[in-house]
Amino acid sequence: MAIEVFNRYESKYLMNTAKFNELYADLLDYMELDAYNKQHDFYSISNIYYDTPTDTLIRASLAKPKYKEKLRLRAYGVPKETDRVYLEIKKKFTGLVNKRRTALRLDEAYAFVQTGDAPALQEYMNKQVLNEITYFLRLYDLAPKLYLSYDRKALFSKESRDLRITFDTNIRCRRYDLKLEQGDYGEQLLEPDQWLMEVKAENTVPLWLSRLLAKHGLYRTSFSKYGNEYKKLLRSRQQIAPLTPPAPELIPAQPPTLHIPTDKETIQYA
Repeated sequence: MAIEVFNRYESKYLMNTAKFNELYADLLDYMELDAYNKQHDFYSISNIYYDTPTDTLIRASLAKPKYKEKLRLRAYGVPKETDRVYLEIKKKFTGLVNKRRTALRLDEAYAFVQTGDAPALQEYMNKQVLNEITYFLRLYDLAPKLYLSYDRKALFSKESRDLRITFDTNIRCRRYDLKLEQGDYGEQLLEPDQWLMEVKAENTVPLWLSRLLAKHGLYRTSFSKYGNEYKKLLRSRQQIAPLTPPAPELIPAQPPTLHIPTDKETIQYA
């Protein structure tokens, strides 16, 4: 069964192809490709992001609050209506990323978000996550807003599966044909020579990784795929304005508890 609950810290770095090649070569001394990348150079991830008619979730996220959340539908490759996909709630609270997801058929996922009624429970579904998504759909008036896909190369530490590094490139997006089965095409979000690296760790990153980041002159950056696409959209409409958080009544008074283990309360990154 695929992992359905994640608690981890994420750091992001932007780099060009030359820097990617240099760093990637060094990382192979400490990390190995995930199972799929051992057979293929990349695998494709496609997503549908949901938001309110006034873009409440992404506007709140760009205001950089301590707590933020979003709902997305994810597939690996281009699915058919009866293929298995994942409906995910992703939350971030004071730096800790919590992702909870359940497997669904694509047609079940579409109906669930549209009606707010969870499908009949099947063995491949996570009942608790279904309940959480049902609450989320009652809290916000959501509709599909953005299709976003990219090609990924992923590595795991040879010492611990708790450390994962991904490289995403060819990030493409569209605000039409908002169906996963319609194909993984769209406008480029990054320049052709750019890569987005994400370091995902449950604990402190190892010393060897800190040294490699310093060696290659890489520094953490704030980068949200959905957030950067939204800002690009505003610029294209010549509607650049200070982004303000949504009305208080649209945000839960108290963020859900993320069940942070005590040994993870203090995390230091390079």
